[in-house]
Amino acid sequence: MPSKVNVGIIGAGRIGKLHAEHLAHRIPQARVLAVSDIVLNAAQQCAATCNIPTATQDHRVIMDNPDIEAVVICSSTDTHAHLIEEAAAAGKHIFCEKPIDFDLARIDRALTAVDTAGVKLQIGFNRRFDPNFKRVHDMIQEGRIGEPQLLHIISRDPSPPPIAYVKVSGGMFLDMTIHDFDMARYLTGCEVQSIYAAGGVKVDPAIGEAGDIDTAIITLHFDNGVLGTIDNSRQAVYGYDQRVEVFGSGGSVRADNVYPNTAVVSNAQTVYRDLPLNFFMERYIDSYIAEMVTFIECVQRDQSPPVIGIDGRVPVVMGKAAQKSYQEGRPVALCEIEKK
Repeated sequence: MPSKVNVGIIGAGRIGKLHAEHLAHRIPQARVLAVSDIVLNAAQQCAATCNIPTATQDHRVIMDNPDIEAVVICSSTDTHAHLIEEAAAAGKHIFCEKPIDFDLARIDRALTAVDTAGVKLQIGFNRRFDPNFKRVHDMIQEGRIGEPQLLHIISRDPSPPPIAYVKVSGGMFLDMTIHDFDMARYLTGCEVQSIYAAGGVKVDPAIGEAGDIDTAIITLHFDNGVLGTIDNSRQAVYGYDQRVEVFGSGGSVRADNVYPNTAVVSNAQTVYRDLPLNFFMERYIDSYIAEMVTFIECVQRDQSPPVIGIDGRVPVVMGKAAQKSYQEGRPVALCEIEKK
């Protein structure tokens, strides 16, 4: 039986607390030794809830602790790349929430540091671990629908984020659609060649005033000839709308929304059911646990994680291509972004 993996968590905000609770209470292979946050009270509250022995304002306490084998980076995006470099230099394995950074040069420096140190890096694209989407992926890989031809991803939030967040998010393509870009690569097993994005402000004028959009259709052209569309909105009034479909030469496979129950009511007037789950932390709770279990097991067994550094880099390139396409009103090849 492999020994437990000692973990330090950097960032005790919403996602940091979620990972801390899972590592502390649902993943017996892990032991959380410390949590840090620039807001000390947040780290202390997280530590108290999860029985973590050390709470600190200084993440270097985690980096300098020789007993900590792995770090989970849940801090703000602008800190991710530097923290990856620090953790790699300290010889610690790394789980990092997406995105690594908005700047490709900083991403490349972080990934080089990981390779040089020989540590493991897993990027937090949790939707790959959703059992519904994984089933779709597996059916495609098994050839159950023949050769994939069309991909359609619907991803609509129940409500827009606060404007203060919109201003620092990097834009919808790099904040929200980035998950869908990763899902497109994951499901097809192929890279995207070019992107065409059309969008607008349909939900909240304040989002437009902040320099972003809230509604978009993105068309993807893959290297293997598959055509894909991503349908995004910041507000679906009926709940968190998360669906995928892949159509192929021998059939199709799709995954629909997740509901709080399976009850369907039928009467003389209508047939109806409850609305879909309304928040990503409810909709994807199983995937968050599964991705962290996978990371801990990869450390224990000395295996490469399934979502590595390049998987964190490519969706950023795709997001930048989508931004450029929207701004210039034309398809943009990913190689245009790489040349910069």
